[in-house]
Amino acid sequence: MSELGLAKRRFGHHARLALSPAEIRVMDDQAHAARTMWNCLHAWWQMMPKDKRTLAAADAAIREARKELDFLAELPAQASQAVLKTYFRAWVNCWEGRADEPNFKARFRSAMSVDIPQGRDLNIVRVHRRWGMVNLPKIGRVRFRWTKDLPVGKRAGTDNRITGARLVKDALGWHIAFRIQTLEAKPQPHQGPEVGIDAGVNIPLALSNKDHQDHGRPPRLPDGTADRDTWLTPKEKAKLLKLERQAAHRKSLRKKGKKTSHRLQHTYDQIKQLRAKATRRALDWQHKTTTYLARTYGVIVVEQLNITNMVKSARGTIEEPGKNVKAKAGLNRSIAQQAWGRTVTILTYKLARYGGRLVKVPAPNTSRRCSACGFTVPGSREDQATFVCKNPDCDFQCNADWNAARNILHLYRIGHDIVEVPAAGRRGRRAAKTVKPVAAR
Repeated sequence: MSELGLAKRRFGHHARLALSPAEIRVMDDQAHAARTMWNCLHAWWQMMPKDKRTLAAADAAIREARKELDFLAELPAQASQAVLKTYFRAWVNCWEGRADEPNFKARFRSAMSVDIPQGRDLNIVRVHRRWGMVNLPKIGRVRFRWTKDLPVGKRAGTDNRITGARLVKDALGWHIAFRIQTLEAKPQPHQGPEVGIDAGVNIPLALSNKDHQDHGRPPRLPDGTADRDTWLTPKEKAKLLKLERQAAHRKSLRKKGKKTSHRLQHTYDQIKQLRAKATRRALDWQHKTTTYLARTYGVIVVEQLNITNMVKSARGTIEEPGKNVKAKAGLNRSIAQQAWGRTVTILTYKLARYGGRLVKVPAPNTSRRCSACGFTVPGSREDQATFVCKNPDCDFQCNADWNAARNILHLYRIGHDIVEVPAAGRRGRRAAKTVKPVAAR
């Protein structure tokens, strides 16, 4: 395969399902059964001695539980086997240092999902331009939104096929994520130009050649500050504010120890739907923008940011209270809404697909150094959007994000502590733990 310049690529494609209320209830029951199956496996693992924690013993325990508990029988047999394999794989990832230990899945804090491991069981057919049909276990034929050509029918083959799917529920309903395997030619090295990118709040992605990528001018709030939540329309923002106030009022009336009322839960669901809509719009912008960048540029240089430390609260302690807490909280929200880490992750695998490279350089002083004269003078960055060099011999003025992008590209060209991201775009294996977790001994 390598001699022919071909390589197998696996990717996923999400589509919206059109389910009736009765089908939604069946899917919810299956998802809760899958979560319960996981928790039962976790309890069985902790209870059994180490020498008896085998795949065969766990499979026998699952089969017995499905006979005794009708609720677990709601989950299709192949989906329960997928839960078993996923749980054992989670422990292998933990022992090899790639993830933390598996834990119990709570009812309200876990994503609802059901796995369909066999692609041949789906029987996908395209109905017309907008909709397709898929077969779901214990439900039957269901319509889904056709937004991308799938390898079905004459398009399918040994090297180009759907290997399975996963049903996932979010605030906007149930969706299906197809697992697709295809054979593609290995990309040739990208001959495009080099560019530095600074991820900022004033400009989402500022490029060193002024090819800035923005998602619209943010509207101004009454106090004059910019409203960074640009993914919702003014009517949707007003509705979200109304729902949040309504939820806070109804929550204040709830007595301690009582369950959440149906009205309050309905308000929470409406809030989740609006926020999920904003997240989808942000993802759509990120995917379209990163695809354009990956096709245009051969080498993209970004900062190596520690976003977790950047969004820490400035509240401080009682003994040492923080300063400008409200302003820092607003900045943290803006950083979180931009989702810089997700943009870099998407950009990494798309660059690898088109033959490009993603390089990270150290972040210190990239926004304070003057890209024209090379001096770092205190006070040159006057605010979030303005950079004025205080060097008497320079007096260079420009947008602060564009200045940082030029400095980022300069660090790459002089070879200063370059860190190249692997083509897979995923975090490498962490250092092995010296002592295995208690549950693994």
